[in-house]
Amino acid sequence: MLGARKRIALLAEGHFTPADAKTAVGVLRYRPREVAAILDSARAGRTAEACVGLGGATPVVASVADAAALGADALLLGIAPQGGGLPHAWRPPIADALSRGWDVFAGLHVFLGDDPEFAALAAAHGGRLHDVRRPPARRPIAARRAMETGALVVLTVGSDCNVGKMTAALEVRDELQRRGVRAAFVATGQTGIFIADEGVAVDAVAADFVAGFTEEMVLAAARDADVVLVEGQGSIVHPGYSGVALSLLHGACPEAMILCHEAGRALLRIAEDAEPMPVLPLADLVTEHERAADWMRPATVVGVALNTRTLAEEAARQAVTHAGQSTGLPATDPVRFGAGPLADAVVRALEERASRAPGR
Repeated sequence: MLGARKRIALLAEGHFTPADAKTAVGVLRYRPREVAAILDSARAGRTAEACVGLGGATPVVASVADAAALGADALLLGIAPQGGGLPHAWRPPIADALSRGWDVFAGLHVFLGDDPEFAALAAAHGGRLHDVRRPPARRPIAARRAMETGALVVLTVGSDCNVGKMTAALEVRDELQRRGVRAAFVATGQTGIFIADEGVAVDAVAADFVAGFTEEMVLAAARDADVVLVEGQGSIVHPGYSGVALSLLHGACPEAMILCHEAGRALLRIAEDAEPMPVLPLADLVTEHERAADWMRPATVVGVALNTRTLAEEAARQAVTHAGQSTGLPATDPVRFGAGPLADAVVRALEERASRAPGR
C-alpha cells in the first residue's frame, strides 16, 4: 500500500455498507489480500461478504485490538464522508492505531498530518500518516497536451456522483490487459490512489490546476500504454461537482468516453435541503458529454457502464438491455456481467484510431 507492505484494517465504523463505504469496498475488491479486517462495531461478527457482497470471509471486528489479533498492522479510513471531514467517533481508533506504531492511510479533505494529537502520536511511536488527498505543491496549467499522446485516452463520465466511474475504468483496464492490450489506469480520487498506489485526488486541487494535473497524469501513463483509462469524478450536470468533472474532461482530452450510471437512480445526490434534480436520460447525457468534450477535442461516448447492485438478476439484465436500446451503444454492468462489451468498444476505437494514422 503506497510503497509499504502492510496488512490493512479498514475503518468503516457504523457505515460498512455498499453505499457508504466506497473506499473500503474498492480496496476489498481490488486489493483483497492486503485486508486483514474491517472495523465496524455495529456489524462485528459478520463477514465482509455478508455486509457488502464481496470480500469473502474477511472478518468485521469491533476494535483496533481485534484487528491487530488478526495480523493487521495499518489502518485505512474506508469512508470519505460528504465534505471530507473527520467524524469524532473515528478519533479513538485512529489514536489507538498510531499508539501501536501503525501507519494510517486517509483520503479526507482534512489532513491527519495537520492534527497535533495524531502527529505527536505518529512521531512518538514510529507510524506514518498518509494523507492521499493532500495536493502536490506544483501548479500545472493544461494546454491540450494530452491530445499529443500516442495512446487512446478513455474517460469514464457519470450521470451523477458515486455511480461507478472508478470501477468501470478498472474493470475495462483489467479486461483489456487480459486480451494483451497495454492499458493503464489514471487515479483521480482517494480510493483509486489506494488501489493504484499513485495519482492525484483532483477534488482537493485548486480549480485552475485540476486540468493541468490530469494532463500530466495522462501523458505519464501513455508512455507505456496503448489505452489510458482515466477515472472520472462527479458529473458535468451536478450542481456541486460539475467543475471537477469538466476539468477532467478538458485536461484528459479523451477521444472516447464510457458513460456510467446507477440503474434505478432517478434523482441526483445533492443536499437534502435543496430542490430535487432529476437524472437526465442516458441518451441526453451522451449528447451533453460529447458537446462538452468538443469544446477541446471531439470525443464520442462508446459504451454505457451500469451499476445494478440494487437490482435482482433479471431486473439488472433488463436495465442493461434498456440502456443499450435507449443510447444505441454497448451496455453492461462490468462487475456483474463482465466488461467485455465495453472492452470491445474500446478496441474498436483503438483500431479506428490506427486506421486514421498517417500512412494508412
